[in-house]
Amino acid sequence: MRFLRIHHALPVLLMAGATLLPGAAARAAAGPDFQYVGQDDRVHGLTAPKGCVEAEGGGARAVTNGTRGSATLFEGPRCSGRALRVLRPGEVGQVRPYFASVRFSVTG
Repeated sequence: MRFLRIHHALPVLLMAGATLLPGAAARAAAGPDFQYVGQDDRVHGLTAPKGCVEAEGGGARAVTNGTRGSATLFEGPRCSGRALRVLRPGEVGQVRPYFASVRFSVTG
C-alpha cells in the first residue's frame, strides 16, 4: 500500500516543482522564445535572443515570436538588406521568400 501512495503523489510533486522553477529555468523548460523552420526543413529555436541573430528560414515555413519584444526579419545576413516582416510579441506567421537574419528589440 505504501508504494501506491508514493506512486500517486509523485506526479503531483513533479508538477508542483515545475511551477516553482526560477526565471531562466522555467523559460528553458517551456521551450525557445523564438522558433522557426530553417532552410534545412528543421525546427530551430532561440532562447533569450538579443540584437541581430543569423537565422535562415522562410518560404511557406512558420516563424513564432515568443519573445517580449518585436522581431524584425531581414533578407540579408547581419540584419542587412530589406526588412521583410516585423513579428510582434506572441505573433506567428510566414516570411516570403526567405530571411537570413533577425533583429530582436531590447526590452526591459
